[in-house]
Parts: sequence; C-alpha cells; structure tokens
Amino acid sequence: MTKPEITIREVETIEAMQECIILQRKVFASPDLEISPVRHLIVAKWAGGFTLGAYAGERLVGFVLSLPMFLENMESAFYSHMTAVDAEFQSLGIGAKLKWAQRERALAVGVNYIKWTYQPVLARNAFFNLERLGITINTYMPNFYGTGAEANESKIQVAEVDSDRLFADWHLDSPKTVALSKGEKFEEKGEIVKTVEIPPDWNELVVKDTKKAIIEQERIKNEFQTAFAEGLIVRGFERSDTHPKYLLYKA
Repeated sequence: MTKPEITIREVETIEAMQECIILQRKVFASPDLEISPVRHLIVAKWAGGFTLGAYAGERLVGFVLSLPMFLENMESAFYSHMTAVDAEFQSLGIGAKLKWAQRERALAVGVNYIKWTYQPVLARNAFFNLERLGITINTYMPNFYGTGAEANESKIQVAEVDSDRLFADWHLDSPKTVALSKGEKFEEKGEIVKTVEIPPDWNELVVKDTKKAIIEQERIKNEFQTAFAEGLIVRGFERSDTHPKYLLYKA
C-alpha cells in the first residue's frame, strides 16, 4: 500500500475513545471481557495518563495508552499498557511514530521512564523494542496474565501456554534512546556475556507443535531467570531467520 500521511494527536473525546475500542477488537484476539473499555481510557486521562492516536486523515489506525505510575522512590513514570496498529497499516512505521510521540509527551511533563511488558518469544517485537527504541530488560515475569491468555497472529487461543512476559525498561534520556530518537546509530560497549535464543517463528510453532513450544518457553524462562540472577541485563537483540537471540551484558 502507498505509505499514508500519519498524524499523531491525543485521543480526548468519548467518540474517539470508542474508536480505540473498535480497533482493539480488530487487532487483538482477546474476548470483550479483557478489552480496555472507554471508562478505562477516561479514567487514565483524568488520573494523569494519556492516549495518543495515529490518524490517516480522520481514520484512527493506531493508538498507545499510557497510565500514570510511581516508582519505588516515588518518582513519576508511565506504564505503557497497550499499543495497537490496524493490520492494514502495519509495517509502515506507525508503531514507532506512536512510541516516539509517547516519549516526547512524557518528557514534556518531566517523566523520563516508561515501562511495559511483551512476549519474550516474539522476535520482531524484541528487535523493535531493543534496537529501534533502546529499552533494557532485567525482569522476567512467568505467566503474567495467566495460562491460556495468549493468542497467535491468526487469533487462535492456545489454552495450554503460559503468558510469560519480559518487562521493558525505557529510560527516555539514555544515550542509546537519545541517539535512536535522532535517527543515529548506536553501538553497545562491553562484552556480550550470554545470549538467549528464541524460535524464529513462535506463532507458527505454538500452533503446529504446542508441546515443543511449551518446552522452548520453559528453557527460555530458565535461561533468562538464571542470567538476571547473575546480575546480567539485556541491551541488544540479534535478528536471524534461523537463530534470533537476545544479547546480555554485565549490568
């Protein structure tokens, strides 16, 4: 498709928020009970959070929802609860536009840290988060949403699989993130101490051979938890059609 002109603006009206609910249904395979309702977006706004929408003309094609939170030292931060892009408009850089706009909005109110979770086994998401945004990772959360909460890209629920997650730590003023925000390259310093390899196509594996997928997930969980217990941190990701892997360094 021809790359459309995309504008990013805040989702503020109830009607615009309702469009976000419709888009959630299109993008995610979650049942209605698990979809964030309009009330959730309204409360987020009035509690100090915000929702940014990506528009092609007047059509909402993506959004990111940011919830206010406090760190242990009571410093203000945001929790990026959800980022969604219409399937028709994916691979056009809209997700990146939303995340960079989210960063700008956070910095404008004095917040320099955003966190969120994502599936450890999705290579595309891992590369985007680590090499396009500049996150770091040092926390693995087993079965974060409960068993059976996952769905693959074909919107097939996989009842036996745990919903493991990695926590993405986005330090908005880190040297890597600042460089990437300017379109500059950034090379990590230091030695790669360990790697954690993931399947090249998790969504295909989990449907074709669920038992093998569960074994792989258990291996990945153990390797991450061991590495994090040793004080290592993820700062990079290596793409590969056969052996994609996370890159871990000394913290």
